[in-house]
Amino acid sequence: MEFAILLLLMVAEHGFAQSATGTITASPASNSTATGSAAVVPTYLASTSVSGSAIPNPTAFTSAITLNVEDLWNLFVGPVSTATVNTTVSPTPIPTNELIPPPGLYYSSFPPGQQVPISSKNESWKFPAGFWWGLSSAAYQVEGAAKAEGRGPSIWDVLLHRVTGFSIANQTGDIANNQYYLYKQDIARIAALGVKTYSFSISWSRVFPFGNGPVNELALAHYDDVINTCIEYGVEPSVTLFHWDLPLNLQNQYGGWLSSDIVDDFANYAKVVFQRYGNKVPRWFTVNEPIVFCDDYPLPDNYFTNTSIPKQQQPYWCGHHVLLAHATAYHLARSLGINGTISFKNNGGYKIPLTNSSADALAVQRAWDFNEGWFANPTFINGDYPQYLKEYVSGFLPAFTADEIAMINGTADIFAHDAYTSQFYMAPDSGIDACVSNSSHPLYPSCANTTYTYPSSSGGWNIGPAADPLSPWLHKATDWVTVFLHYIQDTWHPRGGIAITEFGFAEPFEVQKTIKADILFDPIRSSYYRDYMQAILMAINEGVNVVGTLAWSILDNLEWNSGYQDKFGVQYVNFTTQERAYKASFFEYVNVFKVYGTDPVVPHYVPT
Repeated sequence: MEFAILLLLMVAEHGFAQSATGTITASPASNSTATGSAAVVPTYLASTSVSGSAIPNPTAFTSAITLNVEDLWNLFVGPVSTATVNTTVSPTPIPTNELIPPPGLYYSSFPPGQQVPISSKNESWKFPAGFWWGLSSAAYQVEGAAKAEGRGPSIWDVLLHRVTGFSIANQTGDIANNQYYLYKQDIARIAALGVKTYSFSISWSRVFPFGNGPVNELALAHYDDVINTCIEYGVEPSVTLFHWDLPLNLQNQYGGWLSSDIVDDFANYAKVVFQRYGNKVPRWFTVNEPIVFCDDYPLPDNYFTNTSIPKQQQPYWCGHHVLLAHATAYHLARSLGINGTISFKNNGGYKIPLTNSSADALAVQRAWDFNEGWFANPTFINGDYPQYLKEYVSGFLPAFTADEIAMINGTADIFAHDAYTSQFYMAPDSGIDACVSNSSHPLYPSCANTTYTYPSSSGGWNIGPAADPLSPWLHKATDWVTVFLHYIQDTWHPRGGIAITEFGFAEPFEVQKTIKADILFDPIRSSYYRDYMQAILMAINEGVNVVGTLAWSILDNLEWNSGYQDKFGVQYVNFTTQERAYKASFFEYVNVFKVYGTDPVVPHYVPT
């Protein structure tokens, strides 16, 4: 399939300009007076080593040319790897012996079928009827098939191919888990253990290879079958529209999330997806973790330079446009008759003052405002930013109009939160006042320092066991989950309750294990899921409205900069053969619902 797009390469400055008609023309450097938006300057073009025959010499154009998707790959990304399997694979029955839980997971003294977790069961605790639970993934991390069926490049394709050392061993998502072709088997595997929900993201640059413009029907047909396969296996599909893989062309055109142009392009993308899949999808998430992708947008520093917005201000322009895009998509969905739950996925953990000092208490409040509150206050409270953002970054925080405030407020049906861990907060050594008055301070503007270690007066222990060293931000801090859920409910009062839409643990040093049987026993991850779910049960018992959980992740996958070395999956993957195998933590997670669920856990499989 060929989608034509015209690219104006002002090669003297290695810049881009899109014409008013939505096409981009390529012309010699002497003809740099094209109509349309101002030129931008992607630094990677200056050092491009082009592969393929489409554009053998990008600095020697003498006349306008038309670029298709393949040309964009050749010019900006280069060669990509392809998997041996490149057609959709029909599922095969899961061998019965794979469905046997590991020894030691349950007390043997209980009768068969009476599976009880090692931790003592409180008979009065139950997940409410209708509680949804399952597993999650993201397109770029699992799909592979980078160029298949007309997909356009995303910024992550460029970064992992062109920035040496940006990921461990320069690993990319070209093949990943090859789920683009193996999705039927992956859905069958989770259904075989009774999983009720699979949350995945749609690749924006598959549906719109250029981010806007022509629609890729092959991509829409693919996701048709992913969703229908979920339904066939009794697994509810939950869909995220944007999980960080921004179409590269939008970054080149106008700076991606730094430009207000993205609001309309995101709305157009959302409209196509909503109209296609409609109410087959009971839950929609517009964007994933904007705190993360806006806070240092776009990674890495100084690679994409096509913006005049100063680096320190960029996170807030990004966040501003995310909120407008989310709210626009929310209202669009309702106008199209979409009845499902709609939210965005916030992220963060409970913020604990390190000491009882007023300075540490202030640091905690500032941290809430500069993290969860940044996106939660506008959507759940009043349509506008929290106090400390407006007070301390007002000089470069874009202001919402009255109409925008009214549009944003109330555009999240549930508080969807990716919550992996918690940590302690304290004032900077120099004090908060000294920090807020010094914009070059490393902790500015939040001016809240963090640690995972209790103060020496409390023994100096870590807040919990550390995850793999590739995830130094992650500790098993499940003791704080219950109070965190109370805080969310008491602060933002979500009308549809709270859902933990990602939580998981990177088993320490798993990548160093070479024996498969050793890898499948993941004791710390197993205890993480058991204790986390116990904490959620306690919160529900205390009156917190928790409506669902999604564990990260369905499979070991590409963990962004950490490549394939950081293991979060509840299933092992051999990335050479694409073999999958259940880990003990998968059984632990499922067993919680066998023991405490009101709704039955019903496996969907054909035993061999």
